Amino acid sequence: MNPLIAAIDQGTTSTRCILFDAAGKIVAQEQKEHRQIYPRPGWVEHDPLEILERTQEVVLAAVAKSGYSSTDLAAIGITNQRETTVVWDRRTGKPYTNAIVWQDTRTAEVCAQLAADGGQNRFREKTGLPLATYFSGPKLRWILENIPGVRSDAERGNALFGTIDSWLIWNLTGGPEHGMHITDVTNASRTMLMDLRTLDWDPEILKILDIPRSMLPKIEPSAQIYGHADFLNGVPIAGDLGDQQAALFGQACFAPGEAKNTYGTGCFMLLNTGNEIIPSKSGLLTTLGYKIGAAPAVYCLEGSIAIAGALVQWLRDNLKLISSAAEVETLARSVEDNGGMYIVPAFSGLFAPYWRSDARGVMVGLTQFINRGHIARAVLEATAFQTREVLDAMKADSGVQLTTLKVDGGMVKNDLLMQFQADILDVPVVRPVITETTALGAAYAAGLAVGYWKDLDSLCGQWGVDRQWSPTMNHTTRNHLYAGWKKAVTRTLNWIES
Repeated sequence: MNPLIAAIDQGTTSTRCILFDAAGKIVAQEQKEHRQIYPRPGWVEHDPLEILERTQEVVLAAVAKSGYSSTDLAAIGITNQRETTVVWDRRTGKPYTNAIVWQDTRTAEVCAQLAADGGQNRFREKTGLPLATYFSGPKLRWILENIPGVRSDAERGNALFGTIDSWLIWNLTGGPEHGMHITDVTNASRTMLMDLRTLDWDPEILKILDIPRSMLPKIEPSAQIYGHADFLNGVPIAGDLGDQQAALFGQACFAPGEAKNTYGTGCFMLLNTGNEIIPSKSGLLTTLGYKIGAAPAVYCLEGSIAIAGALVQWLRDNLKLISSAAEVETLARSVEDNGGMYIVPAFSGLFAPYWRSDARGVMVGLTQFINRGHIARAVLEATAFQTREVLDAMKADSGVQLTTLKVDGGMVKNDLLMQFQADILDVPVVRPVITETTALGAAYAAGLAVGYWKDLDSLCGQWGVDRQWSPTMNHTTRNHLYAGWKKAVTRTLNWIES
């Protein structure tokens, strides 16, 4: 049998393994959820050991489903929730505490202290990022200051830091015995500790945050053989990309000016800017897109939205208005429009383009006319409105006028949302044949590293259109709805007082 590429997609709510063939088609897959831990308001945690266990389980199950064996795998690629932070003991492999998830806001005080000298953009010139609770650096600082034993172990060289990719690769390549402590440029660019130009940890920022460099993984390209998976008889682990960069890669956005939007727990739009670093003046992030082997790094502008699919989950789990995510479209179609109401899901503050940790979610425009259908419709529209704000910022920063938007992620199955997205953007929205682009991007990177695929051109030929939505909304209606959204956003601000 022809060999396959395995992609491990370790996400915020679940872990998947998808096996791809040489045509980029899915051969088999397996997925398992892990617990969401909320110790306090604003705190979000995961159990790293549970994630590791789920990862091994889904890989073995996907291989078993495929009818292949581990010896039929050419390589493994890993993609991951990016800023989620783990610190563990290199001697035992045990985490010192639960992973602090990217949505967690406990580091607001750390960020405020850092911003007191130099402002929110203190490190932006080097890192492309504002000071925000989103990123890994402040989370690591918090762990060093608040978890007993970590600081002393770190100074002795025994405590290791990593995002989820580093945690998995270290464990899968041998753990305490001979695990590889690495990360790739895309994940490193989300820590607020890496210089975009040198692609290395910045000594000045490490000193300011009081983080020992010995804790940090080695920064590697996104496609390279890092080590071999012990539990799979030595299959090379050869791809590593943060989830949104992996989706960009899986969407074959290899040329400057090409963009994609991923609708998952959050919502993330990335615009390829080529080998050029474009500083954002409009609230976006400047980040790494990918680096393939020895080739030059490719950069991006990114608009990060904290809550997208998570708002549908909230509607299901907290309000009990639906019993499954798929029901939200049916409920939203029961009404003609949003009835004048908006939901702004600033559950953990506002991300791009505002970066306001003091914001909290609101429902506005409520009248006695509003029913369950209007709430469901407002939930879907919130994702589309947030995407419009990000696209406006991208136009301002890059000067690029998008002609189409490539989309992927779980929410793109929702036809009502996709049509409204095209309407509110006034841009066609295109869904590819293979929507699992995050896993596909990780597979592509690993496959390139081992010669499974020849080059980027060969990957471009595999991308195909499944469906396109074209704008049908008139200009007056679009402007009226968007003005209402912008007004609703102002009601979220200054809710949390210092």
